[in-house]
Amino acid sequence: MTIENTPKFGFGTRAIHAGAPIDPSTGAVIEAISLSTTFAQSEPSKPLGIYEYSRSSNPNRDNFEQAVASLESAKYAIALGSGSATTALVIQSLPINSHIISGGDVYGGTYRYFTKVANTHGVSATFVGNLADDLEANIKPNTKLVWLETPSNPTLSVTDIAKVAQILKSHEEKTGSKILLVVDNTFLSPYISNPLTLGADVVVHSVTKYINGHSDVVMGVLATNNSELHEQFRFLQNAIGSIPSPFDSWLAHRGLKTLHLRVRQAATSAQKIAEFLVQHPAVQKVNYPGLKSHLNHDVVVRQHRDGLGGGMISFRIVGGAKGASVFTSSTKIFTLAESLGGIESLVEVPAVMTHGGIPKVEREANGVYDDLVRVSVGIEDTEDLINDIQQALEKVVATTSN
Repeated sequence: MTIENTPKFGFGTRAIHAGAPIDPSTGAVIEAISLSTTFAQSEPSKPLGIYEYSRSSNPNRDNFEQAVASLESAKYAIALGSGSATTALVIQSLPINSHIISGGDVYGGTYRYFTKVANTHGVSATFVGNLADDLEANIKPNTKLVWLETPSNPTLSVTDIAKVAQILKSHEEKTGSKILLVVDNTFLSPYISNPLTLGADVVVHSVTKYINGHSDVVMGVLATNNSELHEQFRFLQNAIGSIPSPFDSWLAHRGLKTLHLRVRQAATSAQKIAEFLVQHPAVQKVNYPGLKSHLNHDVVVRQHRDGLGGGMISFRIVGGAKGASVFTSSTKIFTLAESLGGIESLVEVPAVMTHGGIPKVEREANGVYDDLVRVSVGIEDTEDLINDIQQALEKVVATTSN
């Protein structure tokens, strides 16, 4: 009986022990890093163990995948070289002339792939404002996949995964046509949400963010309970070669062991920071799922562990683009940088950074204005983070007043 296959164990116990067996020969508690690219065989096509070539599989990658599968309530997980590579693998599994429906407010790299790469091999995409409300009207005969990002990046809109899954299930019952539901769970991590339990077919992550959590690995992962999809994805990964290195797999697995502690601390601080921002005169609007004023807070309560809002906040600031620039250049603890989900707090302006490649009209239609600031709350002391935000906001007020 193993930790990962025993439901009675809690999240933290599985995070630490799943995919982490004691080394039978040395007794090592922490796995070794297996850097070998190839593995010896006793006879042609008869490996000494279970490994042949590291592009196909590697001990460190296997162990990491077992851990992610356990935490996502999945049978299978596949680790890839980056979050973008994970997106590409899923889309490349679709037949030519397929159609995708996606939420409009998604990560800029996802938008870029759908509009400038997927279309070159015959896959088109439709972006909608609200998947739960707009999905049915946009389904076409060749629709093969729905891409759902919740909370969305960067306006933190929340979508009811179970509701979208039910719409697709009803469509399949009526037409006999299966449409895959893929959920990007990067913003919440497996600790706060498990989309597969809510009806998703595939869940994807940029491991670079919360799962690794230390801003020293670029990596992605997907998880599924569908054996056919798993075989298809595994074949494509091996054929394309979009794999993480053994060392990155080892680092990500190490980071995963403290995921529950890091995410809970970040979410606890983010809640207090969001409540502070709401009452500040230099802030026009705050997007945070943990606020009771959030449009879909009832979904958050049902869909998120303990109703946690996660570690991401975005807000519109006074002074337009200049106000956003002054604020993000004035913080002392929050580092002005792209990415998110690390132990350190980060701040950025999506309109000119992570989402700069999206045309302004489309950006603003989805709430990504020039004055929008995105915050990734780390695990520093909450009071220090609030004080840092307060002093930066004071500089914005002084600048815009002048």
